[in-house]
Amino acid sequence: MEVTGSRAEKRAATAERILLAARAEFGDRGMDGATIRGIAARAGIDPSLVLQHYGSKAALFALAVEPVADLGDGDVESHLSDVLDVRLRELDPATRALLRSMLTSSDAAQALRAHLENRADALADGRGDEGRMRAAILVSSILGVTIARHFLDLPALSDLDGDQAAHILGALLEPPA
Repeated sequence: MEVTGSRAEKRAATAERILLAARAEFGDRGMDGATIRGIAARAGIDPSLVLQHYGSKAALFALAVEPVADLGDGDVESHLSDVLDVRLRELDPATRALLRSMLTSSDAAQALRAHLENRADALADGRGDEGRMRAAILVSSILGVTIARHFLDLPALSDLDGDQAAHILGALLEPPA
């Protein structure tokens, strides 16, 4: 399919194709296994264009796995249910790439750490030091559930839905009565 429009529009369309291809390649192969040639092949372009647009595999990886930090509105349990519904369904390529690469790539680990800290800070808002610790445990638990469901195929999680998981995990945020 040929892209019509100005040179800038064609360049932007190529950059977007590369980014989508990179998310898929990193999601399938991780940071270490993905190659510029593989990304270019998925995008249907010459490998030199990948570097021309993004400079390096590491720079492209950082953009491809950048998590969305929007927590949305509503109460904590409703938010947790929404997040868990997303995490329990099929993972998007960027999230899959980030999780697959977090133990072997310092860039992936740093991106995920920043994302989890942002989530924990938002959840702990106004809950003090213990609330921050509880929120960090909660977001870490969501990460663990995501990994166990999608990479380890833990049977007990195969039928779990977001509401059930939010009910169980939401209790971590509140101190015992």
